[in-house]
Amino acid sequence: MQTVETLNEGLKRAFTLTITAKDIDAKVDVELKRLAPQMKMPGFRPGKVPANLIRKMHGPALTQDALNAAIQESVQTLVAEKQLRPAMQPSVELEDGYDLGKDAVVKVEMEVLPQVPAPAIDGLKLERLTVPVADDAVTEQLQKFADQQKKWDDAADDYVAKMGDLVTVDFVGKTADGVAFEGGTGTDMGVELGSGRLIPGFEDQLVGVKTGDDKVLNVTFPEEYQEKSLAGQPATFDITVKSVKTAGESKIDEDLAKSLGLESLEQLTGLLKGQIEQEHNGLTRTHMKRKLLDQLAEGHDFEVPPSMVEAEFNQIWSQLQHEATHEADPEAAMAEMEGERDDYRKIAERRVRLGLLLSEIGQANGVEVSNQEMQRLLAQAAQQYPAEQRQQFMQYVQQEPMAAAQLRAPLYEDKVVDFLFEKAEITDREATREELEAAIESEDGFASGTHTHDHDNHKPKKKAAAKKAKPASDEAASDDAVTDEAPASDATEEAKPAKKAPAKKKAAPVEAETAVTESSPVAAENAEGTEAADAPVKKPRAKKAPTKTEA
Repeated sequence: MQTVETLNEGLKRAFTLTITAKDIDAKVDVELKRLAPQMKMPGFRPGKVPANLIRKMHGPALTQDALNAAIQESVQTLVAEKQLRPAMQPSVELEDGYDLGKDAVVKVEMEVLPQVPAPAIDGLKLERLTVPVADDAVTEQLQKFADQQKKWDDAADDYVAKMGDLVTVDFVGKTADGVAFEGGTGTDMGVELGSGRLIPGFEDQLVGVKTGDDKVLNVTFPEEYQEKSLAGQPATFDITVKSVKTAGESKIDEDLAKSLGLESLEQLTGLLKGQIEQEHNGLTRTHMKRKLLDQLAEGHDFEVPPSMVEAEFNQIWSQLQHEATHEADPEAAMAEMEGERDDYRKIAERRVRLGLLLSEIGQANGVEVSNQEMQRLLAQAAQQYPAEQRQQFMQYVQQEPMAAAQLRAPLYEDKVVDFLFEKAEITDREATREELEAAIESEDGFASGTHTHDHDNHKPKKKAAAKKAKPASDEAASDDAVTDEAPASDATEEAKPAKKAPAKKKAAPVEAETAVTESSPVAAENAEGTEAADAPVKKPRAKKAPTKTEA
């Protein structure tokens, strides 16, 4: 193989590889010797078909396979000999006009990972905001459990409904001109008066009804209602009251604990306290991690591969587009996004740089994910698939380096962050949960995508997620038209995205801290010393993880 470097500019590299016809033909000979014992042909005993006859019949296919294999080996040899670390899979192109049996000229282009400067991890200082678990927070949770377990007692037929009661109704929704609209009809819908789950005015007008009453409710759909034909429009609902029930007393006692399958109220209290404590610890870690990454970003600035930034930006943009389709006004949301495109690209660049930096820190300090930890991750991920597809999923991850890297990346990042926490000087300060949440969501924090450089301080804030439909009761499957939220069909569509790669729930683009260790695992892998992936002439059809069966 002859190698000529044609480009060495910044992180871009390009080479021309010449693979001789002799080398390709030698591979064909090796393949012929391998196949000959297996060949069957009329007039010959099994395994006795002459090699020249096999070559005559299957020569073009064998030569094409040999060419692809030679190119893959040549690219791997190039990467090893030149000690290259591709940021993404190299682009490999066979020169136009190639004829089988001649020398092959191949163009290889790639971006390489930068030489990350020795990370400055000494002198890190962090504040740990701790939130003690208050007794009233535990009591509040206990009361919520008690309210969920409360029993409803049938009221007398002449009982007049008031706030806090449960009214079961049949309903037909109509537009202002008296035409019933789709999704506006339901039966046996339970409405807890005062819960605020339905569109404004609906629950209030049920106060005072009795069992057997018929009533017409006059309402106006909210301006932000997702079904545009109804948004901001007046409507009526013809109501038939099926029953009225009053709430029994909600008690926090031993019976409450036993109704939840526990032995005692003390056990329930302890579990709730532990759960709240775990939530607080998670918030504390999120805040510390963001402050840590801010310090790392301030102390390190180096060139990053444009292809990685583009890939990260495309992930961010794709998710934002998906979210925009669930906004009340998708067109306005998209227009707002377009105005912030440059800001999101800067976020992508920062995430790539931080990811490369964390990978370098991990490699330099012996941070790694063990085989045992990887097997545990694989087993946990496989549980998201139906039993009959789990083995297929595990084989997919084992055969696809990108899939394995994506699965391993979040744990690897967490282990690097934990290592840095151990190196940092940490001071503790007690805070309330509200103060901690405000600090996380602060415009000065990475939650809003804020860069640490002064000229990047004004970043797009995280957009509120579109509301999902919540039926007023388990029995009301078609009650979306009366809820103050999106129709159930839209929520269902959002709950069923196509899953082609190993499933991993990603944080919103402006909340996730890094790119390389999570969403661009190729770079993380190469930073840990993994060889570049094979680069065939023709892109092979990507293997897909088994599709999850949706409920």
